[in-house]
Amino acid sequence: MRILATLLSLAIICVLVGAGGVLYAFYHYGRGLPEYAQLADYEPPTVTRVHAGDGRLLAEYATEKRVYVPVTAIPLRVRNSFLSAEDKNFYSHPGVDFLSVVRAIVTNIANYGTSRRPVGASTITQQVAKNFLLTNEVSYERKIKEAILAFRIEQAFTKDTILELYLNEIYLGSGSYGVAAAALNYFNKSLDELTIAEAAYLAALPKAPNNYHPVRRYDAAVARRNWVIGRMLEDGHVDAAEAEAARAAPLLVRKRDATQVVDADYFAEEVRRELARLYGDDSLYKGGLSVRTTLDPRLQAIADRALREGLMSYDRRHGWRGPLRTLEAGENPDAQALLADMKRPVGVEDDWSLALVTATDAEGAAVSLADGSAGTIPMAELKWARPWKENQRFGVAPKKPSDVLKAGDVVLVEPVTENAEDEAYEAETFGLRQVPDVDGAIVALDPHTGRVLAMAGGFSYARSEFNRVVQARRQPGSAFKPFVYLAGLDSGFTPATLILDAPFVLDQGAGLGKWKPANYTRKFYGPTPMRVGIEKSRNLMTVRLAQTVGMDKIVEYARRFGIMDNMEPMLSMSLGAGETSLMRVTTAYAMLVNGGKRISPTLIDRVQDRHGRTIFRHDLRDCPSCMTEGWADQAVPRLPDEREQVADPASAYQVVGMLQGAVQRGTGRRIAELGIPLAGKTGTSNDNVDTWFVGFSPDLAVGVFVGFDEPRTLGAKDTGSNVAAPLFKAFMAEALADQPAIPFRIPPGIRLVRMNAETGQLARPGDRRVFLEAFQPGTEPSGRQVVLDGGYNPSTGSTAASGTGGLY
Repeated sequence: MRILATLLSLAIICVLVGAGGVLYAFYHYGRGLPEYAQLADYEPPTVTRVHAGDGRLLAEYATEKRVYVPVTAIPLRVRNSFLSAEDKNFYSHPGVDFLSVVRAIVTNIANYGTSRRPVGASTITQQVAKNFLLTNEVSYERKIKEAILAFRIEQAFTKDTILELYLNEIYLGSGSYGVAAAALNYFNKSLDELTIAEAAYLAALPKAPNNYHPVRRYDAAVARRNWVIGRMLEDGHVDAAEAEAARAAPLLVRKRDATQVVDADYFAEEVRRELARLYGDDSLYKGGLSVRTTLDPRLQAIADRALREGLMSYDRRHGWRGPLRTLEAGENPDAQALLADMKRPVGVEDDWSLALVTATDAEGAAVSLADGSAGTIPMAELKWARPWKENQRFGVAPKKPSDVLKAGDVVLVEPVTENAEDEAYEAETFGLRQVPDVDGAIVALDPHTGRVLAMAGGFSYARSEFNRVVQARRQPGSAFKPFVYLAGLDSGFTPATLILDAPFVLDQGAGLGKWKPANYTRKFYGPTPMRVGIEKSRNLMTVRLAQTVGMDKIVEYARRFGIMDNMEPMLSMSLGAGETSLMRVTTAYAMLVNGGKRISPTLIDRVQDRHGRTIFRHDLRDCPSCMTEGWADQAVPRLPDEREQVADPASAYQVVGMLQGAVQRGTGRRIAELGIPLAGKTGTSNDNVDTWFVGFSPDLAVGVFVGFDEPRTLGAKDTGSNVAAPLFKAFMAEALADQPAIPFRIPPGIRLVRMNAETGQLARPGDRRVFLEAFQPGTEPSGRQVVLDGGYNPSTGSTAASGTGGLY
């Protein structure tokens, strides 16, 4: 009896010591643990998706590509497969499965002293504690902390909430975070489409996804999947027939369907920068934002094509810069091996290939390609390849293929099917190609809202991420002149006002010499209507007008239209000597055609957070009647026009009319061939370094820039008229194809008067070149006109020229 009492006392002491030890462990290891209550507000990192205006995917930004799914939307089959594989007692234990812990302890004692990794008995709750709140350190101390946190989590959250956190957080390989992403990446299915075998395979992955790769380790993957199916059978989640069929099913991985993605790298990067500025990198890469942009994929494709083809056309006109490589004398490698080892230049067209010239004759050049095929480059495809010279000059046209190529040259070629006369070539005929070293940009926007519809920031994003629409600061040249003329119209002058086109000399001060601007033609034309000054881009007329109205006013107009924020009040600035971006100038032109209303360019229409709440809208106007659930022939909602008026609508229309004349009769006349209402202006900086064309239809504003990234001349005769304008023409021809020709909208307060285009005077019966000029009431020409010479007498208010007056 005494022995029994002693044993009982020892047992009680051991229990007390054990309980005390457990309590001490809870106290010791429970101090300083992470706050588990934060899981209540946990939002896992999810992917931010950026969509084009038509809903197609434009870009995704994420650190972990996860699709978060509520537990109620996860099929029972998927949940049960993970419970059988990871924690069959999940819904009954308090956070720690003590039976599994004892089993793990016995196993680890048996394996002590061996190289085997200690086995665990972690429940799903413990895995949540580890994944969210602890590290992956393998130690008993971490396991104790894990258990403590698991008890606390079970007290704070429901089982379903814990399971939801687990199934959306776990990494399952192949870049898949969470079960929904894994179902798509492995089987190209949504969760509710998974079979038993497929769900079991996903449940086999949490421990070590790489060990059960469905292709590289197929047998191990099938064995582990079948083990999970066996556990599901034991737990009663499937019957014997279902288990047998699932085990017999092959493990087939299906490539995820290609998402319809819009290719607009420069646009997408600008959106990414804007999102990072608005919400920070954490929200961008982890916040699961849904972004609807302004991009029109059709116009974007047209812009990309027009820019690339325009730059290649310019480049070909300026000669051949030579092969990519020439083999040394005596060097005779295998052509296939040589070409396979060479990298294609960045940014080349998809159908361009590297080729090795093997021989030349009078008919053309023979070439070998990396795939072992052979072909020829006929002489007709080499005629453009005049030797390039410094300052974009070029040599004489080649007369025979050997003037361009020789055996051993490695070049770029493109398959061609017909020549310039539309005559068919034989198979395996190629054209000689080279990557342009010039670059440029095109941007298109809605002039009424500022929504950017297309943005091509360069020849190739892979070659250069520098976006020439928004990041390049270049001189707009004559593309700035419309705003000088707008200031003149607002000062009381008219499109018919005569301005003296004659030599102009300005003394710039001691030691600075005299400034002598000149027209492009180096000629002088005497008193000329203001309209002609903008149509023909007359520098001398523009300078005189700027001096008449005052440079302070020109500076204010540049600021008001957002072209330049702090332009220097110097006369040379009236000719576009200041630096600005293509986006700014195009937006300013848009404000001319929209009637002088302020707009701000935007690439983003709307941003929603992960819960679907709208957190950003470009258009902030309220529209209760727009919130209808369906259309029942109700009236179209009318929204208030809250845009600021930055210019008189009548003056803006007069400038539009003069810019339309520039297309019909002036520097942009090659665009008139399209036969639709278009207006615009060329721009060329000194030495033909920067070339521009900015213009619009009534509902589409487009800007084009072409120039070298490291500024240098484009060529002695290369201006906005023959470099940038063809790109604008190509874009507009395709963008407005099959659309009705809409005339420019005439605002109230405009009178249209018949004028003689040759004399700038009122038209008379029998005059041939007659057009309608826009005048504001009371400003129509009535007789003898004064001539602006750039002088101004403040005492009399006179701007009439009585002679040269010191201006030459």
